[in-house]
Amino acid sequence: MKLQRPAWKRPARRWVVSLGLAVLAAGALTTPAFADDNGDDDTGVDQNAVAAAMAAPLVAGTPCTITARACVDLDSQRAWLFSDGAIVRGPVKIASGGNGKATPIGHSLRVYRKDATHKSLESLMPNGQPAPMPWSVFFADGGIAFHSGSPSRSSSGCIHLNDPDARAWFNYMAIGDQVQVVKASQELPRHKGQPAVSKKPGQIDPLRGLQDDSTANSDDNSGGSDSDADSDDGG
Repeated sequence: MKLQRPAWKRPARRWVVSLGLAVLAAGALTTPAFADDNGDDDTGVDQNAVAAAMAAPLVAGTPCTITARACVDLDSQRAWLFSDGAIVRGPVKIASGGNGKATPIGHSLRVYRKDATHKSLESLMPNGQPAPMPWSVFFADGGIAFHSGSPSRSSSGCIHLNDPDARAWFNYMAIGDQVQVVKASQELPRHKGQPAVSKKPGQIDPLRGLQDDSTANSDDNSGGSDSDADSDDGG
């Protein structure tokens, strides 16, 4: 009968394989995602669109480029709406995330859902009822949206706008529109020496972003990762 060697004398192959897998897993956690042939990295972000947005010239007076439809400057807590590089609304005062729930920065975020009467199951009112998020325009994972809220109170990651501004954002923005959320202190040095695009203020097409109610309030998240309306609870 063949005797089995003690465990401490057995070949280390199994341990080597396990160690190798652990190293690969650690690398996957620390290695940045790169674009594949389709331009999408393993997080679903179109890196080609990000690169194009960052390389485009800035809209004069803002830290965002002409590829954007909506611009947010986290440094000054202001926001704008653009049309082909012309400012059509703004700057307006906003409030972004705080208390450990920062608003995500991005150069090519995309509107993927609109809901004029959304209520958050994450942010509750004192009576325990879902907090209203009127005129919600969702543009980032985690239910991050522009919506009506106090610009003097930090959010749970969303962008608070005064009600008239929130309504204007809702009416103007369309599914697929690019949103840029940036910090001027980072973007202005990056574009130093590059002339900004300066155009006369544009005019908002009052019908551009309007859709029928079934579309505006649908659960179509083709541009985001949320699976249903209840998951869109940025606050």
